[in-house]
Amino acid sequence: MLKVENLFKTYPNGTQALNGVSFQVDDGEFLAVIGLSGSGKSTLLRCINRLIEPTSGKIIWNDVDITAASGKDIRMIRRQIGMVFQQFNLVKRSSVITNVLSGRLGYVETLPSLFHIFSREDRERARKNLNMVDLEDKTYVRADSLSGGQQQRVGIARALMQEPKIILADEPVASLDPVLAHSILKYLEQLNKEGGITVLCSLHFLDLVHRYATRAIALKDGKVVFEGLPSEIDNKQFKEIYGKEAERIEVV
Repeated sequence: MLKVENLFKTYPNGTQALNGVSFQVDDGEFLAVIGLSGSGKSTLLRCINRLIEPTSGKIIWNDVDITAASGKDIRMIRRQIGMVFQQFNLVKRSSVITNVLSGRLGYVETLPSLFHIFSREDRERARKNLNMVDLEDKTYVRADSLSGGQQQRVGIARALMQEPKIILADEPVASLDPVLAHSILKYLEQLNKEGGITVLCSLHFLDLVHRYATRAIALKDGKVVFEGLPSEIDNKQFKEIYGKEAERIEVV
């Protein structure tokens, strides 16, 4: 179980990104994090694996205080938390398999990692993960030769190299068209349902939340303004989350 308790994040310029955020996620859930741009979604996900340092509050995972961890403990925690980014975060000039293998760096000693030396088992795991996202035929091509949807699938395969218990997906389909958005979310859904991996995924479109999430929280100005089932987000709550002038847009 993941527990976020009274989490605050204030950036050096004074921006209050998170303002007392509290919620919990049971193992095996697919939690959607929704809200306008600037509501705190990305900051929240990045605080969970300490890519961003929270100002105060606690993040507890399986009785371990992530916010209090340091050094080797952080490295051990991050092994089990996969991250999928909106802009893919691939090394564009490197091959697909090299990008996927980089997800294994947390398990490799420092010197071998500098020279990208990986075991036969790790390379076999990388090929297996590429096969899972239907990219086995792209193993040795450069990452920058792939489409946006393919690059995001490489990002998922890379996250799987960590053998994660949780995947944090930071707006993974924001830059993709609706068809590709569904294809990416179906892979995450498969990992969630068949692999038992807990997924926290920030999303913009409510119809995607209804289709894939088992539960949702909504942020507005760094505060939780909704927590519950996606089906419980009615028009009144939608306006509260996105503003009175917002219009619901269906993704088909």
